[in-house]
Amino acid sequence: MSSPPSLPTLSIQHLTVEFATRERVVTAVRDVSFDVGHGETVAVVGESGSGKSVTALSVMRLVEHGGGRITSGRIEFARPDSERVDLAGLTSDAMRTIRGAEIAMIFQEPMTSLNPVFTVGEQIAESIRLHQGKDLGAARAEALRMLEVVRIPEARAALRRYPHQLSGGMRQRVMIAMALSCRPRLLIADEPTTALDVMVQAQILELLVGLAKDLGLALVLVTHDLPVIAQVCQRAAVMYAGEIVEAGPIDDLFHDPRHPYTRLLFAATPDLYGEEDVVSIPGVPPRLDREIVGCPFRPRCDKAFDRCVTEHPALIPLGPGRAAACHLNDDDRAFAGDAAASGEPVL
Repeated sequence: MSSPPSLPTLSIQHLTVEFATRERVVTAVRDVSFDVGHGETVAVVGESGSGKSVTALSVMRLVEHGGGRITSGRIEFARPDSERVDLAGLTSDAMRTIRGAEIAMIFQEPMTSLNPVFTVGEQIAESIRLHQGKDLGAARAEALRMLEVVRIPEARAALRRYPHQLSGGMRQRVMIAMALSCRPRLLIADEPTTALDVMVQAQILELLVGLAKDLGLALVLVTHDLPVIAQVCQRAAVMYAGEIVEAGPIDDLFHDPRHPYTRLLFAATPDLYGEEDVVSIPGVPPRLDREIVGCPFRPRCDKAFDRCVTEHPALIPLGPGRAAACHLNDDDRAFAGDAAASGEPVL
């Protein structure tokens, strides 16, 4: 995926992540590369099991706590003093000083991320004391300010509440407050609205993206919700079977998808008014514990041809900021007849 014009806050280069089971090795992420610029919002999209969350957890070096291992690649991060470090090569102690302070993450389900035996105020204050060295009084005051920033009603009373006493939307706001309390340079949001109803989803996303913009954060949004990325992201990387199969500016991906998987993802998303038929993607993703010969998407692709059976497609540039891993793009074959060819938006 091409770099944004400015020096990126995050630069992932040829990242590969494996999980060892008793019987075999599972390659969950394979040769993934993309950048995120200062103040930029980049989406990572794809079906469940495509490698989105593993990529995000690798940046935080949390994948190791789940039995994963970064086997190759670099994860370069620009620290506040302009020093660039390779997160993949840091010791656990060095990574601990960055995690939560300079890089923060918001997880899918806040109820499992928050400690049920401590009040939300105690948990936010603990993070502030740990990473900023403030005393208890100052940390509590900052925790209150952050709850006000994320627009929690009666924030002072909310400080004394336990996670189970708050709604799902309020818990997610607490997670955002905790993530932003140390003013990180990079924020990773992994499906931050999955457990919420539609109205609350819209509120949380508006809040999250608005705060990231106001604070000048680099934001990585991991999601399967395609309408969301159209509203809040500048660029996106589409993942399938642990690889990036297409990447580029949002408008280009929506109006001219250059990989059959991207095209089918958009076609499988219901439109707001129910005017377009929803198309299901046939088949299932390949097993990642087995060698994949040829194109990973070939068994599900209606445009596959002989070359797709034996040759793995490389992610090749297609223009400024655009790339796709599909033989159709260099074999002079078509997306003819698709919405892409007509110039009409796919979604």
